[in-house]
Amino acid sequence: MDTHTDLWLAASIVVMSLLLSAFFAGAETAFTAASRARMLSLENSGDLRARLVNRILASRERFIGAMLIGYNIVAIGASAFTTSVLTTIFGKSGVLYATGVMSVLVIVFAEVLPKTLAINKPDQAALFMARPVAFMVALLGPAAIAIENLVRLMLRPFGVTIGEHQSILSPTEEIRGQVALLHREGGVAKAERDMLGGLLDLHELTVSEVMVHRTKMRIINADLPSEEIVREVLASPYTRMPLWRGTSENIIGVLHAKDLLRALDAAGGDASGLKVEALALETWFVPDTTSLRDQLKAFLTKKTHFALVVDEYGEVMGLVTLEDILEEIVGDIADEHDVAVSGVRPQGDGSVNADGSVAIRDLNRAMDWSLPDEEATTIAGLVIHEARAIPDTGTAFNFHGFRFQVLRKTKNRITSLRITPLVPMIAKKGEEEG
Repeated sequence: MDTHTDLWLAASIVVMSLLLSAFFAGAETAFTAASRARMLSLENSGDLRARLVNRILASRERFIGAMLIGYNIVAIGASAFTTSVLTTIFGKSGVLYATGVMSVLVIVFAEVLPKTLAINKPDQAALFMARPVAFMVALLGPAAIAIENLVRLMLRPFGVTIGEHQSILSPTEEIRGQVALLHREGGVAKAERDMLGGLLDLHELTVSEVMVHRTKMRIINADLPSEEIVREVLASPYTRMPLWRGTSENIIGVLHAKDLLRALDAAGGDASGLKVEALALETWFVPDTTSLRDQLKAFLTKKTHFALVVDEYGEVMGLVTLEDILEEIVGDIADEHDVAVSGVRPQGDGSVNADGSVAIRDLNRAMDWSLPDEEATTIAGLVIHEARAIPDTGTAFNFHGFRFQVLRKTKNRITSLRITPLVPMIAKKGEEEG
C-alpha cells in the first residue's frame, strides 16, 4: 500500500512538474512576443493586467531569468521522479524508459504545445498569465538577479557587456519596420503605409528633394504691362507667382492672385493703372538643406505657404510650398486647376515610361518600388549617377533590379526613360523555356 501511495505521489508530482514547465515555457514565449504598444494602450485604458505585463517587461532580464530557473527546476524534478517511478517498476531498465518517456512528454507537453498556443495569441496569453507570472518573478527574482550578476562577471573578461537593451535600430526605423510588417501581413493598407512612412521621413528629407525646380517654375516678368501680368496670373494654375526683373534669377517679390483681384476690383476692372509690384509680398528665401519637418514648422509659424529655395551661394534653386510637404505625407493632392501630368506612364508589359524629371520617391510610391534615393532625387539623376556619364538615346543599364533604357535626350538632359523590373522578366523567361 505504501509502495502504491509513493508511486501515485511521484506520478502526481511528475504531472504537476510538466504543467509548471508548460506554464514557464508558455509565459516566456507570450511575454516576449506580446506587443508593447498594445500593452501600453491597454494600460492607459486602465487595464491592471496590462500594467503588470509592462512592469514585468521593464525588467526583461529578471523575467527571463526567473522563467528559466523555474522551468529547469520543475523539468529536472519531473525527470528525477519519473526515473524513480519507472526504476521501481522495471528495475534498472526503467532509466531507459524514463529517458524516452520524459523526452516525449517534455518536448510535446512542456515545450511545443504551450509555446505554440502562446505564440498564436501572445497578447491574450500574456494578460491571462500576468498575475501568476508576477508572483513567480517576485519569488524567483532574487535568484535570477544573482545568476545574472554571475553571468556578467563571467563574460567581462571576454569584453562582453550586458547593458540595457539598446536596439540597433532607431525608434523611427523600428516604427517603419513595424508598419512594413503590418502591411505585408495585411493589417495596414498601402496608402496608410505610405502616409506613415512619409510622416517618418520628414526629418530626413530636405526641401531640395521636394521643391519645384527653377526650370519648371511659373514666374512673371515685373516689367510687363499690368494688363499682361493679369492675363498671366489668370492663366496660371497657381495662386502665388514670383515676380522677376532683369534676369529670372532676380526675384523681387511674390504676387498673390487674390491680392491682384482685390486691386483689380478696386480699380473698377481697369488693369492699366495697377502697380503690380506694390502688390507683391516680400520674398521668403530658405536654404536648400532645411529639413521638411523644420520647414513645415516654419510655414505654420509664419502662416504662409510659399518660399523660394536657395543654395549655399544664394542662387535660387526652386520653390517649395506647404502643399509640397503635405504631399509627402498624404500623396498627390490634386484639384480642378492642377495640370494632370504625372510623368509616369505604366505600360502593359509591366514597364513604366517616365520623364527624367520624375522624383524617385514619387515613382516608388506610385509603383510600390524601392529604388534608392540617397544619391539622386530624380530618375534621370539616378541613371547618371550609376552610369557615371550622361548616356545617349537607346542606351540601357541594369541596376537595383531594374532595366533603365534612355528613350529621349535633349542636349545634356535625359528627358524620357523606360524602366522595367527584372524579376518578372526573368520569371517569364523561365516559364517560356519550361
